Order: sequence, then structure tokens, then C-alpha cells
Amino acid sequence: MPTTSLVWFRQDLRLNDHPALQAALADNQPVIFIYIHDTTIPTHQTWGGASRWWLHHSLSQLAADIKSRGNELLIASGDPRDILQQAITRYQVNKIYWHRCYDVHRIASDMQLKKQFQQSGYYVESFNGSLLIEPWEIKTKSGDPYQVFTPFWRNALPIIKNIKYFMQKAPTRLPPLPDNFKSLLSIDDLSFLPKNPYWASGFDHRWQPGEKQAWQQLNLFLEENIFEYKIKRDYPALSHTSQLSPYLHWGEIAPWRVWLRCEEVSALTPSLSINDRMHFQNELGWREFSHYLLYYHPQLPEKNFRSAFDSFPWKDDAAALQCWQEGKTGYPLVDAGMRQLWHIGWMHNRVRMVVASFLVKHLLLDWRLGASWFWDTLVDADIANNSASWQWVAGSGADAAPYFRIFNPVLQSEKFDPDGAYIKHWVPELACLNAKQIHAPWRVDNELLKEAGVQLNKNYPSPIVNHETARHQALEAYKRIAK
Repeated sequence: MPTTSLVWFRQDLRLNDHPALQAALADNQPVIFIYIHDTTIPTHQTWGGASRWWLHHSLSQLAADIKSRGNELLIASGDPRDILQQAITRYQVNKIYWHRCYDVHRIASDMQLKKQFQQSGYYVESFNGSLLIEPWEIKTKSGDPYQVFTPFWRNALPIIKNIKYFMQKAPTRLPPLPDNFKSLLSIDDLSFLPKNPYWASGFDHRWQPGEKQAWQQLNLFLEENIFEYKIKRDYPALSHTSQLSPYLHWGEIAPWRVWLRCEEVSALTPSLSINDRMHFQNELGWREFSHYLLYYHPQLPEKNFRSAFDSFPWKDDAAALQCWQEGKTGYPLVDAGMRQLWHIGWMHNRVRMVVASFLVKHLLLDWRLGASWFWDTLVDADIANNSASWQWVAGSGADAAPYFRIFNPVLQSEKFDPDGAYIKHWVPELACLNAKQIHAPWRVDNELLKEAGVQLNKNYPSPIVNHETARHQALEAYKRIAK
């Protein structure tokens, strides 16, 4: 039996710009492609419902792409150590390739696997398949990791500009399977899709997971929506965000491909403002910084980055949490965002900040409750981004928003959804209110509300907290831990 190479897919569900794949192709021997649903990961990293929906469809697309090129995607579930060893033995594998991950569980697991296989005489190589710059490539002059985004990004940029990234189109044909290939599971066997009730119909209409759509989304953004990005990205009713986050998260497109295509378009398009390009690239920078923080602070998803917050007087209010989760807070912009999240598994970034601030600073509920809800409901739920972003809003994280920065949801609504178009789409019971009324319906005369078909506390709630009172309580709570 001839020897075989093995490529282990994880959050790199693509065939273009795939270093591990290309390394296997260079071996000129049969190749096994495998995806393992890892059942050993910690509970807080177990994929949420929205992630599982995306993963099902992304794996289906990857499997189809591999099959159309003359090979198959092997699907398995369990402990990667056991499954990889079984595959190595069955198919006479002598070379193993994968892309690196940066959370503490998978770092430890990967190191153990690599050591185990190398000691057994196998060739093992891992690659960067998901970041512009890996965490250990950048530190302060004293050798410590950065804690603040601006100096991190300022020092990362020169490195990024000098890296020769792996750029390789997907092969038209893949090497053959070993003669004794036998599929273990089907993608359906993983049971990633919701069943009864099927709650993902909004996802079906909104998203098409997979590498092909990732490229289409990138091209759409660079051809149309990047223009005036700096200003219009904050307006949730507009389409001026890239909406690439789920595709980047699942590795359906390489981040350096996004970066370099952005550079190319900028060079060829004089009408594209350098500020628009740089602001978009800065968003990629925040993604990098989040993974950087997680690498150096592996407890980020569970523990306050700033230990002073360990004594923060969070409230225990299950009713308030449920109102927030269901988009029934009485603040239209907050409710619109939470309903958008529930219906399509995604939320506009400006609104993410507003709803997160509302949870931790208006309701004084622990940021981990919000992070847990986002983890279950976002199709782009990323352990690094989710943890770092929630801690940033709460004030407990690295380079965090100052404690006194408390978003006023009415002012945010008036500024960034001035016509109420976003609210009207996601909170249709308010659709007949005009642009002045819709941001704070509790301030509108009862007769005018009646004419618009709005009945407070019947078909739309009154605010569950008073903004000024909540702001005062939050400031007092933050001052206590600041002493």
C-alpha cells in the first residue's frame, strides 16, 4: 500500500490560499482530507446553535468542492487523538498537516499530538492559516505582550506589509484517495442543524456559507460598500459593513487575501479614500488583537482581564436578561439589534456595542451572560473576538472602554438610525411612528401612539429601566471598584 498524506481541516474550510493543503499536494501521493468534530473541547467553547448551522452548510460546501476535484472529505466525531491515529494506521499515513489554532485547549492538544506523532516517526507540520500575524511575532521592546490596541497595531503594520503571504488558487484536481478509503460519518450524522422547532429559516434566507460566497461577499464589499466606509459603517440601515466576519471566522477566506485585495483595489481606484481603506483594515486589526489577547491571556473567555472587576456588584435579574435576549427592553434600537441577532444570527457592529453596553451598564448584568448569549446566537461567534469585545464594553478588558462611557440608546438611535429604517425593519410594531417619535415611543402622546397602532405594555413594552437612573447606578458601581 502506498503512503498517504493527511490534511486536517478545522477553522480553515477552503481550498484557496491553504498552506496545509498545498504542502500535502507537494508530496505527490494519495491524500486524506478529514474534519473532526472535537468532542473534547471545554463546555464554554462548544459550538452554539448558530455556529452549528453555519458549520453544517460550510462543511457541505467544502465536501462538494473536494468531491468535484476527485477526492472525499472524511467526517468524524470524537477525540482527535484517537481518530487521527485510526486514520494514520488505516491509510498508511506518513505525513500530517494542519493549521494552527490559538486558544489554550487546542494549543495544548496540538502540541501533544505533534510530539506524539513525531516520536512515532511521522512527519508533522502546522501552518498559519487564519491570522495576518501570529501572536508570538510581535512584542514590546521589553519582550512583553501588548495590552493596548494602538501600539500593537502600529507595530504590527510594518511586519504585515513585509510578510510574503501564501497565495495559491485551489487545485482543479486533487490526488486520489487510498484504495481502502471508507467514510466514517456523513455531515448529517453530526446533527448540527436545528430540528423541532426549526428556528433557522431567517439564516437560510440571509446567508450562504462556503468559500464561493466568501469571495462574492468580498468582491461586493470592495466594489460597492467600502466607499464612504469610515462614515457609513456606523449606520445599521445601510450596507456599508463588509459582513465578512463569519467567512473569516470559519476560514472560508484567508485574512491576508482580504487584506491584499483591499490594497489592490485601493491602488487601482483613485476614488477610494485612504481613510476608508485604513478604517476597514483597522477592523481586521481588532480581529488580530483579539486573538493576540486570547493567546497571552487564555482565561479571557471566563475571567476579568482586570482583576478589579472581580468584585463588581453585578445584579442577578433573570427577567431583565430575558427581556434583553428577546428584544423587549422598550428601547427600540436595542430591541432591533437583539431581534436581528435572533432572526439572522448576526448584528451590525455599532448596534452590538449599544446592546452590550445596555446589558452591562443599564442592567448591571455580568458581561459573561451577554457573551454566552452571543456565543449561542451569532454565526460569527469567535471565542477571541467575543470575549475581548464583551470585556472591552464592560470595562474589564484590555484597552477597555472607560467606565463612564455609557451609550445612551436613544441618542445612538437618533444619530445612527435617524429615519428609523433599521428599527422599523426589525421592530415592525413601531413602523407607523415617524422619525422623531420612533426612538423613544414612551415620550409620544398617547393619542399619537394610538394612531400609529402602538400600545405601550401591550404590543410594545415601556422601558424596563430609566436611562438616567441606570446611568447613575452604573457610575456609582464603577466608582466603587475604581477606588
